[in-house]
Amino acid sequence: MHDSETAPIPKIGHGGQHGHHHDHAPPPPASKRVRTLLAVLVVPFALAAVVGTVLLFPFGVHADAKKPAGTPVHGVVTGAETGPCSGRVQVGDQPGGDDCLVVTVRLSDGDAPEQQIRTVVPLEPSTPRFAVDDKVVLAYAGGNPSDGRSYQLVDFQRDVPLVLLAALFAIVVLVLGRWQGLKALLALGLSFAVLALFVLPAIVSGENPLLVAIFGAGLIMFAVLYLTHGLTARTSTAVLGTMVSLAMIGVLGALWAAFARLTGLDDETATLVGLLNTPIDTRGLLLAGVVIGSLGVLDDVTVTQTSAVWELRAANPAMGRLELYASALRIGRDHVASAVNTLVMAYAGAALPLLLYSSISGVGLGNILASQVIAQEIVRTLVGSIGLVAAVPITTILAATVAATETVPVPKKKPVSRASRRTA
Repeated sequence: MHDSETAPIPKIGHGGQHGHHHDHAPPPPASKRVRTLLAVLVVPFALAAVVGTVLLFPFGVHADAKKPAGTPVHGVVTGAETGPCSGRVQVGDQPGGDDCLVVTVRLSDGDAPEQQIRTVVPLEPSTPRFAVDDKVVLAYAGGNPSDGRSYQLVDFQRDVPLVLLAALFAIVVLVLGRWQGLKALLALGLSFAVLALFVLPAIVSGENPLLVAIFGAGLIMFAVLYLTHGLTARTSTAVLGTMVSLAMIGVLGALWAAFARLTGLDDETATLVGLLNTPIDTRGLLLAGVVIGSLGVLDDVTVTQTSAVWELRAANPAMGRLELYASALRIGRDHVASAVNTLVMAYAGAALPLLLYSSISGVGLGNILASQVIAQEIVRTLVGSIGLVAAVPITTILAATVAATETVPVPKKKPVSRASRRTA
């Protein structure tokens, strides 16, 4: 009998690009034996995530940080012309003539709303070019609110474009994903809540960034996976595989960051250290970024592998644990190849300005790759990729172990009539 006569034809789901079975048809309830096994495996991770969050949460602790110079004030540019840089110190061979942009701004809020002030912006390659009707943000340093010397023009207003883009994103997700899309948006909101209410305050208050990231990642994984995919045996197995893989990424990242003597100090981190009066582990902050940055791709890999094992088990209930593992691992090899490329390209895209700067520096490829800024991106990428590759066999063996303990009814063969035998 051919496989096509016994294996069910999978339906195409609408909830994801991989067509996970749980996106279009709810899986059958797990047996008591499977539920007990999953509880023994998953509950310790859930308790660890909750306990770790409670212990690291900065209850009543307010970070003693130096406030950045200037209170944000919004305004609209009403005039812009070149003029002398009055009161500015000239650098190098710069002339003292018309080498600055004199901008007139009508303030929208702050201590002097509707007042017009004039401020000077140096014309440098890194300075934005402001024009009439631009909506801008100024930094008010105190003093006379009607004096332009009390303000510094710092950036454009981007509230409306960002809100519109977020609304468009939500509409697209809801139209294409429907109920599954709504759950995905809710899970995304919970992820941001964990980051904003726990991860960031705990790190700023002086807690170990790597521990905070691991426990925060645990909370995010439980919230996202269970809310998006339901409280099922498949989801619990995917959660377990994700947590083991994240812990391995954290340990491997810590070992290699120490071995490569990475400090985690780049321009943004150095600015943060200057603002905080609380000591912060900059290397741990680098590793925290590795763990949190690996979450999304791990979610995709672990859920896909778990679904593959369950589909294979449903197609052939006679398959044992080792057979399930071997068959699902062959599926995972194809998936992990594209997932690793996705992770590498994501980090390369984020570090593109650094790569461009390094390519024109003329110091040699070896020195470029060994520099602090590039080396930490290499470690970040390779450690995340190793954890991603390892997530495939880890999740597959966990899923095969759980699925093999489940009793799946074997479909009865239809009796063959004598007429059919004579025809054959």
